[in-house]
Amino acid sequence: MKTAWPAGSAITLSVAQITGIGDRQTNQDALGMAEQEALACFVVADGAGGHRGGEIAARLVVQAVLDSFIEDLSFGSRALQSYVDEAILKVAQGKTGVDSPPDMSATVAAVLIDRKNRCALWAHMGDTRVYLFHNGQISSITKDHSVVQQFIDAGYCKPEEVRTHPQRSVLFAAIGAEGDTRPALSDDTLIIEDGDALLICSDGFWEWVAEAEMEQALTAAQDVDQWLARMADKAKINSSASAKARDNFTAFAIWFGDSSRDRRPRASENAAPSGAR
Repeated sequence: MKTAWPAGSAITLSVAQITGIGDRQTNQDALGMAEQEALACFVVADGAGGHRGGEIAARLVVQAVLDSFIEDLSFGSRALQSYVDEAILKVAQGKTGVDSPPDMSATVAAVLIDRKNRCALWAHMGDTRVYLFHNGQISSITKDHSVVQQFIDAGYCKPEEVRTHPQRSVLFAAIGAEGDTRPALSDDTLIIEDGDALLICSDGFWEWVAEAEMEQALTAAQDVDQWLARMADKAKINSSASAKARDNFTAFAIWFGDSSRDRRPRASENAAPSGAR
């Protein structure tokens, strides 16, 4: 059943963000957002490629996507694809500099939101993720371009091993290391409703917060800042209890509609995540 919204009734966004160095020497993550008219664009990138290389690549990716969005303001799969293609071009050009690291690359997750028409699209490469929450539960997750995800798809390991497998950080696609893999786009335009939420985050964030913990934090939070803070606290606790070094971590948390809306699951809902492992 579709909800009839008043003409011109653009959905509101409440946004919180976080980035941190983790246990690394530098922060090679980057994030950025831009809003024009009723359209908004959010980008998170996680860099790789030796000293300074990842930091440069991540910054180039975020800036290229946002610059393209501002210069060619549009909503649709073709537009979003062009924004990411521009980032691929900028990183390739960045490698040609005399002092530029030749192996620099970055993951990316980019989300386009049309507030007026209450819909969203996303594109991603690597293991930076986008989660969509509906009625307090995860309804969709991007699928990583990682070796472990390939193992899971082939039945060689279980979905829960995505956070613990020895090869969990090995990717087969990223900007600057694309090979034959193209950026993945959401299959359909996603309809956004009041009470929905989005999480865009690098692996240094989601690796330490289980999906059930994300949902629990969402239903307990009074606003988007509290939701992100609860997840960040849980990630800190979980990583402190592990012998593994924590990577850089970055996230955007977005709430749609009235921030006071009850985001607890409804009794009649039994959401099954789409694209989840």
